[in-house]
Amino acid sequence: MSRIGKKPVELPSGVTASVSGQTIEVKGPKGARSFTATDDVTLTVDDNVIKVDPRGQSKRARQQWGMSRTMVANLVAGVTTGFKKELEIQGVGYRAQMQGNTLKLNLGYSHDVDFTAPEGVTITAPKQTEIVVEGNDQQLVGEVAAKIRDWRRPEPYKGKGIRYKGEFIFRKEGKKK
Repeated sequence: MSRIGKKPVELPSGVTASVSGQTIEVKGPKGARSFTATDDVTLTVDDNVIKVDPRGQSKRARQQWGMSRTMVANLVAGVTTGFKKELEIQGVGYRAQMQGNTLKLNLGYSHDVDFTAPEGVTITAPKQTEIVVEGNDQQLVGEVAAKIRDWRRPEPYKGKGIRYKGEFIFRKEGKKK
């Protein structure tokens, strides 16, 4: 039995859900999102509660049960509160600023790095050393934050680079004489 799959997903006020076949669509104040489940699970909506049940006891059905419930819970969280990733920039001369829909990064390269925000994600730079990525799709927000971080990952000797807020970088000692 899946401990995650057994829990029903509650719909907060202002959020509606509709199921057609294996596709569930959730609408809320931050937009609308949909998810198509596999044929191994059954999705049902009853009075502000979404339930996910497995079809049978096969290993695949039990695997999809918990995963599908988590995906539905992420849809509900995305349309109500949204998702947010915060990045910090450390290093002398490393800066970030927004120009329209483009994030301009100075990361010690011979050129500026221009990163255009995809549809459904908003990027802001409240300070020159902070980047905030927000949206209602958790996977897309995480992917955009990871792509920005890949331009200059934190290095273990001085700690320079782009890191997630609160991320610990294991520091190494430099070479000795």
